[in-house]
Amino acid sequence: MGSTSQRTAIVLVTSLFFLWALAHNLNPILIPHLRKALQLNDMRSALVDSAFFIAYFVMALPAGALMKRYGYRMGIVGGLLLFATGCFLFWPAATLRSYPFFLGALFVIASGLTFLETAANPYIHVLGDPATAPRRLNFAQAFNGLGAALAAGFGGHFILSGTTLTAEQAQAMDPASLDAYLAGEALAVRMPYLLIGLVVLVAAVLFLRTHLPEIAAGSNGQEREPRAWHRLWLGVVAQFCYVGAQVGVASFFIRFAGQVAGTGEQDAAYLLSIGLLLFMAGRFLGTALMRWVSAAQLLAICAIINLILVAVAVLAGGYTAVIALLGVELFMSIMFPTIFSLSIHGLGRSTEMGSSLLVMSIAGGAVVPPLMGAISDRYGLQWAYLAPLACFAVVLLFARSVHKPLAP
Repeated sequence: MGSTSQRTAIVLVTSLFFLWALAHNLNPILIPHLRKALQLNDMRSALVDSAFFIAYFVMALPAGALMKRYGYRMGIVGGLLLFATGCFLFWPAATLRSYPFFLGALFVIASGLTFLETAANPYIHVLGDPATAPRRLNFAQAFNGLGAALAAGFGGHFILSGTTLTAEQAQAMDPASLDAYLAGEALAVRMPYLLIGLVVLVAAVLFLRTHLPEIAAGSNGQEREPRAWHRLWLGVVAQFCYVGAQVGVASFFIRFAGQVAGTGEQDAAYLLSIGLLLFMAGRFLGTALMRWVSAAQLLAICAIINLILVAVAVLAGGYTAVIALLGVELFMSIMFPTIFSLSIHGLGRSTEMGSSLLVMSIAGGAVVPPLMGAISDRYGLQWAYLAPLACFAVVLLFARSVHKPLAP
């Protein structure tokens, strides 16, 4: 593959990181919004994340098999079409005010994203020097951070109304007025998701009409590290925990800011967008730092800092706790791409299978948020953040286990 076609491939595939961030990072907006519109408790509202991330577990291996047979480009196009279809399903789900329909639409969206992530992460990894793969993947993932930040601001403005009824206010309203209020809240999601679906459909057409160089299965050569599979399985566990922590921290942030610091939901959404901008900045900064600090060392440092910040969020009050969570967004930014690259290094012909297993581990996002919801319903929202604390401890253990320099 020539250098020009290689650069073109990197640019096109990097754009996917931006697109799937829009869907991922509207979930923290959807959770409090659907909780309000459909009158759910914390645990039921967290099923938004469960429906979304369980798709990664179910679809990752089929996506990898399809990619191996038909190539990266067709896998990407299929993923984009599923993504768009799920967005369009939000229209009837909102009209019917059906929570199961919403969860089904989210599952379809996430199924499409599974195809995109199964293709994009290993593709970026192998397009270049293996020794610099963590840095290259962090750079591509930085554009995921940009999409995340824009999604939070976009969703906060176009979906959240800024009006939340207390239980007493809802009981005081007559049934017709309450029903009209809830219907209006539910319908607010239709237009934003329709617009995203149309953009994704255009992207699918673009990929259909563009030549994307293929990388043949096994192009990484023979497996050359005896520890490679052991490290992969450690990475799968670490990635499961990391994604669960990332999703959990953001999913409850809006309600956390409201409970702990008295912040309104729209203002909390804008604070979340600042946190996601820090997330994006952290990936650019991490990419630069990896010129002088090994990927495993940087991962360990960030895990330690996040353990401290989450502990502050659990034990402190007011804006101190909120700012601590914003700091978590900064320091967890490098974790997904760094764990991914460290885990598949040295797998050779098994890289595609290893990538599929790591994408399956994204199902951690389906497990940790409901656990946090259950803790919140019983003990309070701040104590729910002990779950991400435990997850970052697992990431630290993984970083310590792979601290030896990777073979070139």
